[in-house]
Amino acid sequence: MTITVYPARRIHTLNPSQPEARYLAVKDGRVLSVGPLEAIRAFGDIVVDDRFADKVLVPGFVEGHSHALEGAIWDYVYLGWFDKRDPDGKHWSGVRDAEAIQQRLRQRLVGHDPAKPLIAWGFDPIYFSGTRLDKRLLDAVNGEIPIVVMHASLHVMTVNSVALAQANIAAQKIDGIVRDAQGECIGELQEMPAMHLIFDRYDIDLFEQASQPRALRQYARAARREGITTIVDLLNPLSDEAIDAMVETTRAPGYQVRLVPALNALAWSPEAGNKQLRKAMARSHEKLHFGIVKIVTDGAIQNYTARLQWPGYLEEERQGVWNAPPQTFHDLVQYYHQAGLQLHIHTNGDEAVAIMLEALEEALALWPRPNHRHTLQHVQLIRQDQLLRARELRLCLNIFANHIYYWGDIHLSRTLGFDRCQRLEPAASAERLGIPFGIHCDAPVTPLSPLFTAHCAHARETATGQVLGTAESIGRRSALEAITLGAARTLHLDAYLGSLEPGKWADVAVLDEDPLDEHVPLKEIGVHGTLLGGVPTHD
Repeated sequence: MTITVYPARRIHTLNPSQPEARYLAVKDGRVLSVGPLEAIRAFGDIVVDDRFADKVLVPGFVEGHSHALEGAIWDYVYLGWFDKRDPDGKHWSGVRDAEAIQQRLRQRLVGHDPAKPLIAWGFDPIYFSGTRLDKRLLDAVNGEIPIVVMHASLHVMTVNSVALAQANIAAQKIDGIVRDAQGECIGELQEMPAMHLIFDRYDIDLFEQASQPRALRQYARAARREGITTIVDLLNPLSDEAIDAMVETTRAPGYQVRLVPALNALAWSPEAGNKQLRKAMARSHEKLHFGIVKIVTDGAIQNYTARLQWPGYLEEERQGVWNAPPQTFHDLVQYYHQAGLQLHIHTNGDEAVAIMLEALEEALALWPRPNHRHTLQHVQLIRQDQLLRARELRLCLNIFANHIYYWGDIHLSRTLGFDRCQRLEPAASAERLGIPFGIHCDAPVTPLSPLFTAHCAHARETATGQVLGTAESIGRRSALEAITLGAARTLHLDAYLGSLEPGKWADVAVLDEDPLDEHVPLKEIGVHGTLLGGVPTHD
């Protein structure tokens, strides 16, 4: 096979034995060498492709916590506070008041099928001080068609009176149905058990939709534009139909990223989930890797549904919401750990971290497993003593760095206060303790953009420019590692990707500027394109 050599202005390999280079040699889809040109010639005849000679090459970015929902959610009405860009590159302006929300919903109702609910997403109530999105506000838009508004966190929804009545919400005794002082449902449903009353009534399965070919292609397109060569779908139904669709779609030559789906543990009994995942694992290939299990414990801090230890929330006397009884999480950890599978566990609040550390500690005491790499996801408020326990248990962390920018101001003034905001997303502490970690965006909760995520972990700036917790800032090289090799470690794929060294897949992000140049803000570096298996994929 031909040896193709790509010269570059600089190559950051993330291989500590050989951190920088000028030439990348590729053969059979893998890195052959990053040595000098004369050393590469020893392998045989070469073809020099100098299209990236003025660019900077780094390992392809690994987005270790996002959702293929990013490829499907844009079919619905966007009601977010921040401006966003969809997979086609179209700019969507944020909405900043109740009237703008109502206007955008009314616009979408024109020509809408009255037999189907109108679905919107991205609403962030924490930014609407003094205004609560409830059934009355939605009833004023339309009182005959069900309206369902998913919040930005995807952990809460608000519906109108028609939807409440048709789903018989008032008669249900489920934690997460928000009621007023008189016991009347206000239209807000918190966390999965409550939201599934609406999903089931209208046969809405957003995550199943996200597993279909069109959504998967849109997801890959959005990822590739940001330099991502490996993406995760960290809550997949893993139905037979979803597995078939993922296998077929990712095998296509035009699918230009690698995909890692995670089984949604709460959607299956442990025995059935294990059986289904094993069936899927037999169909893995180089662009599709099955084998991880996702457990969602608590909610989101900005929705007041994350489970916090004392002193709780700053402004609200709430405890947060579990997505299942804690004993269920404990049992799932025991089962899937004993089965030899890798767990990725959603833990936003420090109380959620606490109960999962206990479950993991017990599982590892009963069934020791070297190199298990169970990963705690988000860990926004993990404490120092919990970090130490995580290290002792040899856990990995995947830290939601983007929260500092998008909700840092809110956490400082309304949900957490000064002290806990200093430890928010404690990447530097994880690094100091030697805990393997990545950082992530959780798209579509926040936009896909690993370089922006790296900026958040490095600069720790909020949307208004405040800096939270300078002691938890990590350096540029560490931030670059966290979106490449660090994230690959959390997926147990670092033997194949995350750095540019001989034998690994030649997955590359091609950048306009050097991410280690202190004069160039990380968030402003342009992505020129990517290579997947050594083949350029940029438009």
